[in-house]
Amino acid sequence: MSCSGEFVEKEPELIQIKPNIVQQLKKAKYGVADHSTVELCHWTKKSFKNEGTCYKHKFYGISTHKCMEFSPAGMHCENRCVYCWRPMEFYDSLKMDKQKVAEPKDIMSKLMEERRKLIVGHFGDPRQDKQKIEESLIPSHYAISLSGEPTMYPKLPDLIKYLKSLEATKSIFLVTNGQEPEMIQRLADEDALPTQLYLSTNASDYDSFLKINRPKYDDSWQRWNKTLEMLADLDTRTVLRVTLIKDWNDSEKMMSGYRSIFEKSNVHFIEIKSYMHIGRSTNRLEYENMVEMDDVRKFSEQITKKSDRFEVMDESEVSRIVVLQNKKRFTERYLSAYA
Repeated sequence: MSCSGEFVEKEPELIQIKPNIVQQLKKAKYGVADHSTVELCHWTKKSFKNEGTCYKHKFYGISTHKCMEFSPAGMHCENRCVYCWRPMEFYDSLKMDKQKVAEPKDIMSKLMEERRKLIVGHFGDPRQDKQKIEESLIPSHYAISLSGEPTMYPKLPDLIKYLKSLEATKSIFLVTNGQEPEMIQRLADEDALPTQLYLSTNASDYDSFLKINRPKYDDSWQRWNKTLEMLADLDTRTVLRVTLIKDWNDSEKMMSGYRSIFEKSNVHFIEIKSYMHIGRSTNRLEYENMVEMDDVRKFSEQITKKSDRFEVMDESEVSRIVVLQNKKRFTERYLSAYA
């Protein structure tokens, strides 16, 4: 009640990641703000020491040290993927109430500060490239992925439009599991599509999809396929990211299903990558479930031999990944030498 005796509607409390989980995330070098998370990835830290760059630099021209990887939905996801190396055991909700989420500008302000804290400690290491560290404080590329499923954040279109409005922004990549096709449609309708949209692809049939993704929605396969079908017409760069897991989804039997999915999607690029035995995934899968680089190459070659649409564009052996390019929906691979 106000001083005048009138009732004043109380602002709803923002969704917060639970304190015990925040503690564990910070121990793992995450920055946390309300329901959002940020992290300096392995390759960003290596680039500070001039010890290599992320495959996104080799494939698309993204500056590794100026990339900000974050999620507006840190602990929210509709799947419990067996290969996920993020802390998905802590995910506890399938809904983000629009009235209880932070505004895009507030999210980015807080996460930028959290990211700055993660970066400044590197200035004290004489092995680091001080100029790169300085440049990294103002990102030019945003990777909206990290933990959780970003399309669950109800103000995602406004977030992407806000990032586009920033002077330093060169590119924005968004990774989705395909469980929120309505949000992808909103991004298109509201002129808020990212520079490059990724759809996680790890199964070519219904049973394998359930086994690998362990989805919470009963109609998860239908949702994913609806998102897949949208990719062919979206007015932005599109990518299928295929995670191969040995003895789970890399068999000859699944190959024809993958070929059908790839043709239907008509995406600009297909990234075919081995599962990596890191993080939380080590509790669910074995080291032997990683696919050797030669097998990633063979898988990619089998696809291109039967397709007049896709051809091998490049590869990164250290990341065990091969990227295919669409000859019939061609777009220049490099976004910018400075993105």
